[in-house]
Amino acid sequence: MFSTSHAPRLAPVLIASGIILSLVMGVRHGFGFWLQPISQANQWTRETYSLAMAVQNLLWGVFGPLAGVAADRLGAARVVAVGALLYAGGLLWMALINQPGTFVIGSGILIGAAMACTAFGALSGIVGRTASVAQRSWAFGILGAAGSFGQFAMVPVEQQLIAITDWHQALWVLAATIVLVVLPLSLMLREPTVAHSAHAPPQSVTEAIREAFGHHPFMLLVAGYFVCGFQVVFIGVHLPAYLRDQGITDPQVAVTALALIGLFNIFGSYYAGKLGGRLPKRYLLSTIYLARAILITMFLVAPLSPLTVYLFSASMGLLWLSTVPLTNGMVAGIFGVRYLSMLSGFVFLSHQIGSFLGVWLGGYLYTAEGSYQTVWLITIALGLFASLVNLPINESPITREPVAAR
Repeated sequence: MFSTSHAPRLAPVLIASGIILSLVMGVRHGFGFWLQPISQANQWTRETYSLAMAVQNLLWGVFGPLAGVAADRLGAARVVAVGALLYAGGLLWMALINQPGTFVIGSGILIGAAMACTAFGALSGIVGRTASVAQRSWAFGILGAAGSFGQFAMVPVEQQLIAITDWHQALWVLAATIVLVVLPLSLMLREPTVAHSAHAPPQSVTEAIREAFGHHPFMLLVAGYFVCGFQVVFIGVHLPAYLRDQGITDPQVAVTALALIGLFNIFGSYYAGKLGGRLPKRYLLSTIYLARAILITMFLVAPLSPLTVYLFSASMGLLWLSTVPLTNGMVAGIFGVRYLSMLSGFVFLSHQIGSFLGVWLGGYLYTAEGSYQTVWLITIALGLFASLVNLPINESPITREPVAAR
Protein backbone atom coordinates (compact mmCIF):
# COMPACT_ATOMS: atom_id res chain seq x y z
CA MET A 1 0.00 0.00 0.00
CA PHE A 2 2.95 2.30 0.68
CA SER A 3 5.38 3.17 -2.09
CA THR A 4 8.95 1.94 -1.67
CA SER A 5 10.44 5.39 -1.21
CA HIS A 6 7.88 6.61 1.30
CA ALA A 7 6.99 3.42 3.23
CA PRO A 8 9.69 3.66 5.94
CA ARG A 9 8.63 7.22 6.74
CA LEU A 10 4.93 7.36 6.00
CA ALA A 11 3.87 4.24 7.91
CA PRO A 12 5.16 5.24 11.37
CA VAL A 13 4.09 8.86 10.89
CA LEU A 14 0.56 7.80 9.95
CA ILE A 15 0.34 5.32 12.83
CA ALA A 16 1.55 7.81 15.44
CA SER A 17 -0.53 10.66 14.02
CA GLY A 18 -3.60 8.45 13.84
CA ILE A 19 -3.40 7.30 17.46
CA ILE A 20 -2.72 10.83 18.71
CA LEU A 21 -5.61 12.25 16.73
CA SER A 22 -7.93 9.42 17.82
CA LEU A 23 -7.31 10.19 21.47
CA VAL A 24 -7.37 13.98 21.43
CA MET A 25 -10.40 14.20 19.15
CA GLY A 26 -12.15 11.40 21.00
CA VAL A 27 -11.84 13.20 24.33
CA ARG A 28 -13.02 16.46 22.80
CA HIS A 29 -16.08 14.90 21.18
CA GLY A 30 -17.29 13.76 24.59
CA PHE A 31 -17.33 17.21 26.18
CA GLY A 32 -21.11 17.36 25.73
CA PHE A 33 -21.48 14.82 28.55
CA TRP A 34 -20.06 17.33 31.02
CA LEU A 35 -22.56 20.06 30.12
CA GLN A 36 -25.22 19.08 32.62
CA PRO A 37 -23.13 17.76 35.55
CA ILE A 38 -20.79 20.75 35.58
CA SER A 39 -23.66 23.21 35.12
CA GLN A 40 -25.68 21.60 37.91
CA ALA A 41 -22.74 21.28 40.30
CA ASN A 42 -21.82 24.94 39.88
CA GLN A 43 -25.42 26.19 39.52
CA TRP A 44 -24.77 27.61 36.04
CA THR A 45 -27.11 27.93 33.10
CA ARG A 46 -26.28 25.99 29.93
CA GLU A 47 -25.02 29.21 28.41
CA THR A 48 -21.96 29.32 30.71
CA TYR A 49 -20.67 25.88 29.78
CA SER A 50 -21.60 26.50 26.13
CA LEU A 51 -19.56 29.71 26.22
CA ALA A 52 -16.57 27.80 27.62
CA MET A 53 -16.80 25.27 24.79
CA ALA A 54 -17.21 28.10 22.29
CA VAL A 55 -14.10 29.88 23.58
CA GLN A 56 -12.15 26.62 23.40
CA ASN A 57 -13.12 26.20 19.77
CA LEU A 58 -12.41 29.82 18.88
CA LEU A 59 -8.96 29.80 20.50
CA TRP A 60 -8.22 26.45 18.88
CA GLY A 61 -8.63 28.30 15.62
CA VAL A 62 -6.73 31.40 16.74
CA PHE A 63 -3.75 29.35 17.91
CA GLY A 64 -3.91 27.15 14.80
CA PRO A 65 -1.76 29.29 12.47
CA LEU A 66 0.81 29.86 15.25
CA ALA A 67 1.02 26.14 15.98
CA GLY A 68 1.25 25.56 12.24
CA VAL A 69 4.20 27.93 11.85
CA ALA A 70 5.93 26.21 14.78
CA ALA A 71 5.26 22.76 13.31
CA ASP A 72 6.51 23.82 9.85
CA ARG A 73 9.71 25.29 11.32
CA LEU A 74 10.47 23.22 14.45
CA GLY A 75 8.79 19.94 13.59
CA ALA A 76 5.48 18.44 14.60
CA ALA A 77 6.98 16.32 17.40
CA ARG A 78 7.83 19.28 19.63
CA VAL A 79 4.53 21.01 18.99
CA VAL A 80 2.50 17.87 19.75
CA ALA A 81 4.44 17.24 22.99
CA VAL A 82 3.69 20.75 24.23
CA GLY A 83 0.08 20.29 23.21
CA ALA A 84 -0.24 17.12 25.31
CA LEU A 85 0.84 18.99 28.44
CA LEU A 86 -1.53 21.87 27.70
CA TYR A 87 -4.40 19.43 27.12
CA ALA A 88 -3.85 17.72 30.47
CA GLY A 89 -3.71 21.11 32.17
CA GLY A 90 -6.96 22.17 30.55
CA LEU A 91 -8.80 19.02 31.66
CA LEU A 92 -7.58 19.52 35.23
CA TRP A 93 -8.69 23.14 35.06
CA MET A 94 -12.20 22.03 34.12
CA ALA A 95 -12.23 19.67 37.11
CA LEU A 96 -10.99 22.18 39.68
CA ILE A 97 -12.37 25.63 38.79
CA ASN A 98 -15.91 26.65 39.79
CA GLN A 99 -15.83 30.38 39.00
CA PRO A 100 -17.58 30.89 35.64
CA GLY A 101 -15.31 33.57 34.18
CA THR A 102 -12.12 31.81 35.24
CA PHE A 103 -13.47 28.48 34.00
CA VAL A 104 -14.31 29.89 30.59
CA ILE A 105 -11.04 31.76 30.05
CA GLY A 106 -8.65 29.20 31.52
CA SER A 107 -10.10 26.11 29.88
CA GLY A 108 -10.49 28.05 26.65
CA ILE A 109 -6.83 29.05 26.50
CA LEU A 110 -5.38 25.71 27.63
CA ILE A 111 -7.54 23.33 25.62
CA GLY A 112 -7.78 25.67 22.64
CA ALA A 113 -3.98 25.86 22.41
CA ALA A 114 -3.68 22.12 23.06
CA MET A 115 -6.01 21.21 20.21
CA ALA A 116 -4.13 23.54 17.85
CA CYS A 117 -0.92 21.66 18.69
CA THR A 118 -2.23 18.09 18.59
CA ALA A 119 -5.05 17.94 16.05
CA PHE A 120 -5.38 18.23 12.27
CA GLY A 121 -3.47 21.49 11.74
CA ALA A 122 -0.10 20.39 13.11
CA LEU A 123 -0.43 16.77 12.01
CA SER A 124 -1.61 17.48 8.47
CA GLY A 125 1.67 19.24 7.70
CA ILE A 126 3.92 16.31 8.55
CA VAL A 127 1.59 13.82 6.86
CA GLY A 128 1.41 16.00 3.75
CA ARG A 129 5.19 16.38 3.61
CA THR A 130 5.81 12.67 4.21
CA ALA A 131 3.30 11.27 1.70
CA SER A 132 3.92 11.35 -2.03
CA VAL A 133 1.64 13.50 -4.18
CA ALA A 134 -0.26 10.38 -5.29
CA GLN A 135 -0.70 9.22 -1.68
CA ARG A 136 -1.51 12.57 -0.12
CA SER A 137 -5.29 12.68 -0.38
CA TRP A 138 -5.50 9.05 0.74
CA ALA A 139 -3.20 9.77 3.71
CA PHE A 140 -5.35 12.72 4.74
CA GLY A 141 -8.34 10.38 4.55
CA ILE A 142 -6.59 7.93 6.90
CA LEU A 143 -5.90 10.80 9.30
CA GLY A 144 -9.54 11.89 9.21
CA ALA A 145 -10.69 8.31 9.77
CA ALA A 146 -8.42 8.07 12.80
CA GLY A 147 -10.02 11.14 14.35
CA SER A 148 -13.39 9.57 13.70
CA PHE A 149 -12.40 6.27 15.30
CA GLY A 150 -11.44 8.22 18.42
CA GLN A 151 -14.96 9.59 18.65
CA PHE A 152 -16.43 6.12 18.22
CA ALA A 153 -14.12 4.56 20.80
CA MET A 154 -13.79 7.34 23.39
CA VAL A 155 -17.34 8.71 23.69
CA PRO A 156 -18.70 5.57 25.41
CA VAL A 157 -15.59 5.43 27.61
CA GLU A 158 -16.11 9.00 28.78
CA GLN A 159 -19.78 8.41 29.56
CA GLN A 160 -18.88 5.31 31.57
CA LEU A 161 -16.11 7.13 33.43
CA ILE A 162 -18.61 9.75 34.58
CA ALA A 163 -21.11 7.05 35.55
CA ILE A 164 -18.76 4.81 37.58
CA THR A 165 -16.68 7.57 39.21
CA ASP A 166 -17.88 11.15 38.89
CA TRP A 167 -17.27 13.97 36.46
CA HIS A 168 -14.26 15.31 38.44
CA GLN A 169 -12.39 12.02 38.52
CA ALA A 170 -13.24 11.31 34.88
CA LEU A 171 -11.39 14.49 33.87
CA TRP A 172 -8.37 13.47 35.99
CA VAL A 173 -8.22 10.06 34.30
CA LEU A 174 -8.41 11.60 30.83
CA ALA A 175 -5.66 14.11 31.66
CA ALA A 176 -3.31 11.32 32.72
CA THR A 177 -4.17 9.27 29.62
CA ILE A 178 -3.36 12.17 27.29
CA VAL A 179 0.11 12.61 28.79
CA LEU A 180 0.98 8.91 28.98
CA VAL A 181 -0.09 8.17 25.40
CA VAL A 182 0.67 11.30 23.37
CA LEU A 183 4.14 12.18 24.70
CA PRO A 184 5.79 8.84 23.71
CA LEU A 185 4.05 8.81 20.31
CA SER A 186 5.28 12.31 19.50
CA LEU A 187 8.79 10.84 19.22
CA MET A 188 7.68 8.96 16.10
CA LEU A 189 6.82 12.18 14.25
CA ARG A 190 10.11 12.56 12.42
CA GLU A 191 10.09 15.19 9.72
CA PRO A 192 11.14 14.14 6.20
CA THR A 193 13.60 16.15 4.17
CA VAL A 194 11.58 18.17 1.69
CA ALA A 195 13.47 18.81 -1.53
CA HIS A 196 13.06 22.25 -3.09
CA SER A 197 13.72 23.08 -6.70
CA ALA A 198 16.75 25.22 -7.34
CA HIS A 199 14.57 27.41 -9.52
CA ALA A 200 11.73 27.75 -7.01
CA PRO A 201 11.45 31.26 -5.61
CA PRO A 202 12.32 31.51 -1.91
CA GLN A 203 9.23 32.35 0.12
CA SER A 204 8.96 33.71 3.63
CA VAL A 205 6.10 33.09 6.04
CA THR A 206 4.76 36.59 5.40
CA GLU A 207 4.89 36.11 1.63
CA ALA A 208 3.10 32.77 1.93
CA ILE A 209 0.31 34.37 3.99
CA ARG A 210 -0.03 37.27 1.57
CA GLU A 211 -0.13 34.89 -1.39
CA ALA A 212 -2.85 32.72 0.16
CA PHE A 213 -5.12 35.56 1.25
CA GLY A 214 -4.77 37.20 -2.15
CA HIS A 215 -5.87 34.01 -3.88
CA HIS A 216 -9.63 33.92 -4.49
CA PRO A 217 -10.07 30.11 -4.33
CA PHE A 218 -8.40 30.08 -0.91
CA MET A 219 -10.89 32.62 0.41
CA LEU A 220 -13.81 30.53 -0.92
CA LEU A 221 -12.38 27.51 0.86
CA VAL A 222 -12.11 29.54 4.06
CA ALA A 223 -15.75 30.63 3.76
CA GLY A 224 -16.98 27.07 3.23
CA TYR A 225 -15.02 25.68 6.16
CA PHE A 226 -16.74 28.15 8.50
CA VAL A 227 -19.97 26.24 7.88
CA CYS A 228 -18.39 22.88 8.68
CA GLY A 229 -17.34 24.13 12.10
CA PHE A 230 -20.72 25.64 12.88
CA GLN A 231 -22.59 22.46 12.04
CA VAL A 232 -20.48 19.73 13.60
CA VAL A 233 -19.73 21.45 16.91
CA PHE A 234 -23.32 22.55 17.47
CA ILE A 235 -24.49 18.98 16.88
CA GLY A 236 -21.67 17.36 18.84
CA VAL A 237 -22.16 19.48 21.97
CA HIS A 238 -25.92 20.09 21.99
CA LEU A 239 -27.38 16.88 20.55
CA PRO A 240 -27.50 15.04 23.93
CA ALA A 241 -29.35 17.94 25.57
CA TYR A 242 -31.66 18.32 22.54
CA LEU A 243 -32.68 14.67 22.78
CA ARG A 244 -33.50 15.00 26.48
CA ASP A 245 -35.60 18.09 25.77
CA GLN A 246 -37.53 16.12 23.16
CA GLY A 247 -38.35 13.35 25.63
CA ILE A 248 -35.58 10.84 24.85
CA THR A 249 -34.22 10.69 28.40
CA ASP A 250 -32.23 7.44 28.15
CA PRO A 251 -28.59 8.65 28.14
CA GLN A 252 -27.56 5.57 26.19
CA VAL A 253 -29.36 6.91 23.12
CA ALA A 254 -27.14 10.01 23.07
CA VAL A 255 -24.04 7.91 23.70
CA THR A 256 -24.94 5.58 20.84
CA ALA A 257 -25.76 8.53 18.57
CA LEU A 258 -22.37 10.18 19.06
CA ALA A 259 -20.60 6.83 18.76
CA LEU A 260 -22.40 6.15 15.47
CA ILE A 261 -21.26 9.51 14.14
CA GLY A 262 -17.70 8.50 14.95
CA LEU A 263 -18.07 4.99 13.55
CA PHE A 264 -19.53 6.01 10.20
CA ASN A 265 -17.17 8.95 9.95
CA ILE A 266 -14.31 6.45 9.78
CA PHE A 267 -15.66 5.31 6.43
CA GLY A 268 -16.74 8.80 5.34
CA SER A 269 -13.32 10.35 5.97
CA TYR A 270 -11.39 7.48 4.44
CA TYR A 271 -13.41 7.32 1.24
CA ALA A 272 -13.57 11.11 0.93
CA GLY A 273 -9.77 11.13 0.91
CA LYS A 274 -9.66 8.23 -1.52
CA LEU A 275 -12.17 9.86 -3.87
CA GLY A 276 -10.33 13.17 -3.54
CA GLY A 277 -7.39 11.60 -5.36
CA ARG A 278 -9.63 10.79 -8.34
CA LEU A 279 -12.42 13.40 -8.54
CA PRO A 280 -12.46 17.20 -8.27
CA LYS A 281 -12.41 17.96 -4.56
CA ARG A 282 -14.60 21.04 -4.95
CA TYR A 283 -17.50 18.95 -6.27
CA LEU A 284 -17.12 16.46 -3.43
CA LEU A 285 -17.16 19.27 -0.85
CA SER A 286 -20.21 20.87 -2.43
CA THR A 287 -22.05 17.55 -2.36
CA ILE A 288 -21.17 16.97 1.31
CA TYR A 289 -22.55 20.33 2.43
CA LEU A 290 -25.73 19.92 0.38
CA ALA A 291 -26.26 16.44 1.81
CA ARG A 292 -25.87 17.80 5.34
CA ALA A 293 -28.55 20.43 4.76
CA ILE A 294 -30.96 17.81 3.38
CA LEU A 295 -30.22 15.37 6.20
CA ILE A 296 -30.79 17.93 8.98
CA THR A 297 -34.07 18.95 7.38
CA MET A 298 -35.23 15.34 7.30
CA PHE A 299 -34.20 14.86 10.93
CA LEU A 300 -36.27 17.84 12.06
CA VAL A 301 -39.45 16.92 10.16
CA ALA A 302 -39.40 13.16 10.86
CA PRO A 303 -40.99 11.77 14.04
CA LEU A 304 -38.26 11.61 16.70
CA SER A 305 -37.40 8.19 18.08
CA PRO A 306 -34.22 6.29 18.96
CA LEU A 307 -34.32 4.74 15.47
CA THR A 308 -34.49 8.08 13.65
CA VAL A 309 -31.74 9.42 15.91
CA TYR A 310 -29.51 6.48 15.00
CA LEU A 311 -30.26 6.84 11.28
CA PHE A 312 -29.49 10.55 11.44
CA SER A 313 -26.25 9.95 13.35
CA ALA A 314 -25.02 7.23 11.00
CA SER A 315 -25.80 9.35 7.93
CA MET A 316 -24.27 12.48 9.44
CA GLY A 317 -21.23 10.43 10.39
CA LEU A 318 -20.50 9.73 6.74
CA LEU A 319 -20.34 13.51 6.20
CA TRP A 320 -18.81 14.57 9.55
CA LEU A 321 -15.07 14.98 8.99
CA SER A 322 -15.09 14.00 5.33
CA THR A 323 -14.45 17.68 4.59
CA VAL A 324 -11.03 17.55 6.28
CA PRO A 325 -9.00 15.42 3.82
CA LEU A 326 -10.57 17.27 0.90
CA THR A 327 -9.91 20.73 2.34
CA ASN A 328 -6.32 19.97 3.39
CA GLY A 329 -5.76 18.24 0.06
CA MET A 330 -6.86 21.35 -1.82
CA VAL A 331 -4.58 23.58 0.24
CA ALA A 332 -1.62 21.27 -0.42
CA GLY A 333 -2.47 20.99 -4.10
CA ILE A 334 -2.76 24.73 -4.63
CA PHE A 335 0.13 26.01 -2.49
CA GLY A 336 2.43 23.00 -1.93
CA VAL A 337 3.49 21.53 1.41
CA ARG A 338 6.18 23.91 2.62
CA TYR A 339 3.77 25.95 4.74
CA LEU A 340 0.96 23.40 4.81
CA SER A 341 0.50 23.34 8.60
CA MET A 342 0.32 27.12 8.76
CA LEU A 343 -2.08 27.54 5.83
CA SER A 344 -4.25 24.69 7.08
CA GLY A 345 -4.26 26.51 10.40
CA PHE A 346 -5.65 29.66 8.77
CA VAL A 347 -8.39 27.68 7.02
CA PHE A 348 -9.15 25.94 10.28
CA LEU A 349 -9.42 29.30 12.05
CA SER A 350 -12.48 29.94 9.90
CA HIS A 351 -13.80 26.51 10.87
CA GLN A 352 -13.36 27.36 14.54
CA ILE A 353 -15.04 30.75 14.26
CA GLY A 354 -17.98 28.79 12.94
CA SER A 355 -17.59 26.34 15.83
CA PHE A 356 -17.63 29.19 18.33
CA LEU A 357 -20.83 30.60 16.91
CA GLY A 358 -22.47 27.20 16.59
CA VAL A 359 -21.88 26.04 20.15
CA TRP A 360 -22.43 29.46 21.73
CA LEU A 361 -25.58 30.25 19.76
CA GLY A 362 -26.90 26.86 20.73
CA GLY A 363 -26.69 27.78 24.40
CA TYR A 364 -27.65 31.42 23.97
CA LEU A 365 -30.74 30.84 21.82
CA TYR A 366 -31.82 27.92 23.99
CA THR A 367 -31.66 30.18 27.05
CA ALA A 368 -33.52 32.95 25.22
CA GLU A 369 -36.13 30.84 23.41
CA GLY A 370 -36.24 27.56 25.32
CA SER A 371 -35.62 25.70 22.07
CA TYR A 372 -32.88 24.75 19.59
CA GLN A 373 -35.19 25.25 16.60
CA THR A 374 -33.64 28.50 15.33
CA VAL A 375 -30.11 27.12 15.43
CA TRP A 376 -31.15 24.01 13.51
CA LEU A 377 -32.60 26.25 10.79
CA ILE A 378 -29.36 28.24 10.66
CA THR A 379 -27.37 25.03 10.12
CA ILE A 380 -29.56 24.17 7.13
CA ALA A 381 -29.16 27.60 5.53
CA LEU A 382 -25.39 27.55 6.04
CA GLY A 383 -25.16 24.10 4.45
CA LEU A 384 -26.78 25.42 1.28
CA PHE A 385 -24.44 28.43 1.31
CA ALA A 386 -21.32 26.25 1.63
CA SER A 387 -22.51 23.96 -1.14
CA LEU A 388 -22.64 26.92 -3.53
CA VAL A 389 -19.39 28.54 -2.35
CA ASN A 390 -17.25 25.47 -3.07
CA LEU A 391 -18.41 24.94 -6.66
CA PRO A 392 -16.30 27.67 -8.36
CA ILE A 393 -13.02 26.90 -6.55
CA ASN A 394 -10.06 26.48 -8.91
CA GLU A 395 -7.90 23.61 -7.61
CA SER A 396 -4.96 24.21 -9.97
CA PRO A 397 -1.53 24.76 -8.37
CA ILE A 398 -0.69 28.41 -7.99
CA THR A 399 1.80 29.73 -10.52
CA ARG A 400 4.91 31.41 -9.13
CA GLU A 401 7.55 33.21 -11.15
CA PRO A 402 10.67 31.01 -11.37
CA VAL A 403 14.05 32.27 -10.26
CA ALA A 404 16.41 32.65 -13.20
CA ALA A 405 19.19 30.07 -13.25
CA ARG A 406 22.65 31.42 -12.67
